[in-house]
Amino acid sequence: MNICFDTFGCRLNRAEALEDEARSIAKGHRVVDSHAEADLVVVRGCSVTARAQHDCEQAIRHLRDKYPGKRVIVTGCLPGAKKLDISSLAKSGRDLPSVEPVPKRTARAYLKVQDGCSCNCSFCIVPKFRGAPVSVPFAEVIGKARRFVSAGYHEIVVTGCNLALYSSEGHRLPDLAAALAEVSPDCRVRLGSVEPGPMAMDLVHAMAEHNNICRFLHISAQSGSNVVLEAMKRPYKVKDIDDVAGEATALMPNIGLGCDLIAGFPGETENDFRLTKGLLLRHPFSNVHAFPFSERPGTPAAAILSGRITKDVRRTRARDLAGIGDEARRRIARRFVGKTVEVVVENDHPVSGWTGEYLWLEAMRRSSGFGAVVSRNSLRKQKVEFRVRSSENGVLYGEPVRNGR
Repeated sequence: MNICFDTFGCRLNRAEALEDEARSIAKGHRVVDSHAEADLVVVRGCSVTARAQHDCEQAIRHLRDKYPGKRVIVTGCLPGAKKLDISSLAKSGRDLPSVEPVPKRTARAYLKVQDGCSCNCSFCIVPKFRGAPVSVPFAEVIGKARRFVSAGYHEIVVTGCNLALYSSEGHRLPDLAAALAEVSPDCRVRLGSVEPGPMAMDLVHAMAEHNNICRFLHISAQSGSNVVLEAMKRPYKVKDIDDVAGEATALMPNIGLGCDLIAGFPGETENDFRLTKGLLLRHPFSNVHAFPFSERPGTPAAAILSGRITKDVRRTRARDLAGIGDEARRRIARRFVGKTVEVVVENDHPVSGWTGEYLWLEAMRRSSGFGAVVSRNSLRKQKVEFRVRSSENGVLYGEPVRNGR
């Protein structure tokens, strides 16, 4: 059977879809990219915002209207979504293997280690769809990481609904990150976003002790105002964000920092907004995800909280925060000119990929002899060292290191 997977939303959705693809292939099915070729379309939806849910539902309606006789399964974070059971699909004469198959389609491996959340933040609908926190057993995670390494991966992206809640067999996220780093010194470990606090501080120390844990930390901050964080029902204070970011940059001066921010949350004053801008200016945040607040039906922030901010103000504030992040990214990228960085290659034409600090690098076209090598052998998934020659708008441009130069 031909199966097409349509995936919306976060890295966790992506990781789950890739696992389903691998199980489908192991079962004897064929994964295709075209709806027209597919006998079955699996839509993994996202409802993190009302707009995201609307876009998913619109795509599903369009799909069903265009292909009325085609079978469609809706899974993921959408109302009425069902858990996908590959073994229940049309029989192909092949049983699923006893060892979980490894997805091999992406340049970097996506490793799901946790699901669900118990924080119940006032703006978030995710616990309704993802449920209570559940962690993948520690030994199972390490076993899958070993299989990723055996399959030729040089970077493993660790993902979950709320990574800070990982807990298995007495191991927390810092323990897991350290153990994953020890699976193979030649494989990088990249962590998804984490909430600030004592666990994140321990994670920073684990990162500093293992060179193959990517020097990038994405902090789920949301605001630089304690008043707003309290209204959001976030389980930390601004000081926790400052402490984690400060410790990370003290121990790893070239670390890349990222953060999520919501602009125009109900009740956010001009002073609250200035405090959030101040947070960005205090630390070298090179990857800022700033979103205007969006009322999510079914959450307290949409139904109860007062002090609505107009949508124009929300958008303006979000643009201002993103602008600060963009400028910081350009400034931080310039620091790497003349330095050697390590890239896991995503694309061959041009050769490009992410550094450990989560900066995008492209090979310079004049790199001597490099194009000929690429034309003969794909470098995708490989780890390559580059000497950075220039940067433009936060993107690095470099040449492959040869003979240590």
